[in-house]
Amino acid sequence: AAWSVIPLVFATGALAEEPPLFDMPVACEVGRSCFIQNYVDADPASSARDYECGSLSYDGHNGTDFRLPTMAAQQVGVEVLAAAAGRVLRRRDGMADTSVRDSGREAVKGSECGNAIMIEHADGWETQYCHMARGSLRVGVGDRVEARQPIGRIGLSGLTEYPHLHFIVRHRGEIADPFAYGASPNSCGAGRMLWQPALRPLLAYRPRWVLNAGFAATSVTMATLEAGEFERKQPDIDTPALVAYVRGIGLKTGDVQSLVLKGPSGQAIAKHEAKPLERNQAQTLVFSGLRKPATGWDRGTYQASYTVLQQGNVVLDRSFDIHLR
Repeated sequence: AAWSVIPLVFATGALAEEPPLFDMPVACEVGRSCFIQNYVDADPASSARDYECGSLSYDGHNGTDFRLPTMAAQQVGVEVLAAAAGRVLRRRDGMADTSVRDSGREAVKGSECGNAIMIEHADGWETQYCHMARGSLRVGVGDRVEARQPIGRIGLSGLTEYPHLHFIVRHRGEIADPFAYGASPNSCGAGRMLWQPALRPLLAYRPRWVLNAGFAATSVTMATLEAGEFERKQPDIDTPALVAYVRGIGLKTGDVQSLVLKGPSGQAIAKHEAKPLERNQAQTLVFSGLRKPATGWDRGTYQASYTVLQQGNVVLDRSFDIHLR
């Protein structure tokens, strides 16, 4: 997400050096309608770690990724918001909303940030907003913006495989992690939060997330899940199969996932237990289900229970249900 950076220096008093506090840069609720996929890479070496010494980053990652659960959510429209008051320094629009898996990296070389806006704030602070939807940008260079003012929508432009906002904070040209400002390179959970105090419980660190969970009437793939097909058409009493699925992000080496589907009587009718993960995974997909019995589906509520164990301890779980009538 590279743009050339012009350091900005303002002649102000000592109090002006106090770092700003940022508002949410996206109009979504973290943990429900959007999720944090990656944080700033806090490891100065060739490996990667997030500010809590976890695995939610990759080498050289310079921002925070606020991810939408599906392309269907992106197409409905999720606004990108100015995280603080300032002036628009740069903008770029016109790039297609296309996964780099389809277009290839060469197609976005030099414009990896995609459709984007950069805002300058006081005392050499800047924020940058990447991968926005083509034609959605609402402000121009030189415009003044207020905190939480809509400036565009989340898209799929530039170097990205899924819809998200890549949010970058800089101070005098240097990357600043809004979750751990001023932390030393070898620390874990140190530094200063630059988010507004009311946002901090919502933005509390979570090493793993359930990104999608639900039911389908057919087999599930990452592609169909990403497209949001299963949200548009739910299984019913005539469905040929009933499949529970869960996509998780941030799972770790050694995690064991299990997914149990129970019928209206409470008895398990399908179960899947995956092998322990051999390495950290950006995302995983598990599903469990069965074809319609010869006698048809029993009417009532079917419940799915998803559990992740790490060394025998539950580290993530989710239950969800569907009513067939």
